[in-house]
Amino acid sequence: MAYKRYKLILFLRVIILFLCLLALAFGVNRPDKYIIVSSLIGAVFSVHGLYKHIIRRFLEIDDFFEAVKYRDFSRWFNEKSGPEDMRRLYKGFNEVNKTIKEINSEKETQHLYLQKILEMVDAGIIAYNLSTGNVLWLNEAFKEIADTPAFKRISFVEKRKPSLYNEIFETVHHNGDTININIEGNAVKALISSSVFAIGEEKYKLIVLQNIDDTLNKTESEAWKKLLSVMTHEIMNSIAPISSLAETLQSHIKQSVLHPEQTIDMEDLEAGIESIKKRSEGLLMFAKTYRSLNKVTNLNLSKVSVGELFENIKNLMQPSLDAKGIKLIFNLEDPDLCIQIDAYLIEQVLINLILNSVEACEAVNDPHIIISANKKVKGTPVITVTDNGKGIPEEIIDRIFVPFFTTKKSGSGIGLSLCKQIMLLHKGRVQIKSIEGEGTMINLKFMSEY
Repeated sequence: MAYKRYKLILFLRVIILFLCLLALAFGVNRPDKYIIVSSLIGAVFSVHGLYKHIIRRFLEIDDFFEAVKYRDFSRWFNEKSGPEDMRRLYKGFNEVNKTIKEINSEKETQHLYLQKILEMVDAGIIAYNLSTGNVLWLNEAFKEIADTPAFKRISFVEKRKPSLYNEIFETVHHNGDTININIEGNAVKALISSSVFAIGEEKYKLIVLQNIDDTLNKTESEAWKKLLSVMTHEIMNSIAPISSLAETLQSHIKQSVLHPEQTIDMEDLEAGIESIKKRSEGLLMFAKTYRSLNKVTNLNLSKVSVGELFENIKNLMQPSLDAKGIKLIFNLEDPDLCIQIDAYLIEQVLINLILNSVEACEAVNDPHIIISANKKVKGTPVITVTDNGKGIPEEIIDRIFVPFFTTKKSGSGIGLSLCKQIMLLHKGRVQIKSIEGEGTMINLKFMSEY
């Protein structure tokens, strides 16, 4: 609307000037000095008014652009006085100034956030001009790691610590390298990487320096804790059924001593002792294997009867499961089925799976665990552990084999992960199917039978 009004006023001024010039021509033609003088005066005023009408806008625009050039956005134009088109122009200027102020404020806020974030990170960060050596950015972590005070030019480091200067500023570290920095006479390992970037015509270099001594020590400590957790978990899993079986056998022997007329079943006694012996040997073998993780691929493979494997597991686990009221059922389709495995490690896998099923069967009516073995496609043997426990929630079933993932308050999260690793060593697979509230089935698939 203001633009249309501006054009209308401009058009009227041009018409008035045209009429004045037309009157002047008429006066000259008559000739009539009164018409000539009056039309000439009118033409001069019209030209002057037209000039001021046009030039005023350009002067204001030029003045505004000059302020923009010098980044002066503090000026405020009066929107409430003057012609309508000028007020609209002033309003536009003010909106531009306001928008630029908001953008600058946001940039300052973002810069402040970035500054605070860079100050909080543990990594040392420095950015400097490659041609002049002037420091663009330097955080406290860099000064602490490099053991230097604040400086404005990298030549400061060159004069006081030439070896450090050469290692950090002169050597190229594109992919990240480990260097040794001497801080107060102590060698400290640091990870360093650098990158060159351009701002306009100037080139800058960004260097990131991180002290990894503390990280390495912390990682090593965590690794030891996790290793101890794994060893404790597996040892306890084996000792618990051994202890339960030994307690059962001890009870039978006491009853035989107190009541000589009651004869003890020597076969049961011998089978129980044999189970304790084999599991103890298996535990020692497991500890030896775990101690030599770099040689864990050298499995002690042998032809193992699945029936004998099941019998050992039954003798070992039956007493503790009977005490908890949980049925342990073994199904073997082919009594002659044999597989090429490391018997001690596969026993450890089955013990872990059974103990997980025991926990899942707590507060379940008629709890039972079924261990079965059969041959699938192309004679591939499969050992299956099935329970009617509470099952595994669908949202976590993909993570149960992740090392140290657990939903148990006292769990270590390494049982199932270790089972998977042992099966991978046998070039086999672990498959799990579970329905929450109904139970879980885990298949141990081996490559082939013996």
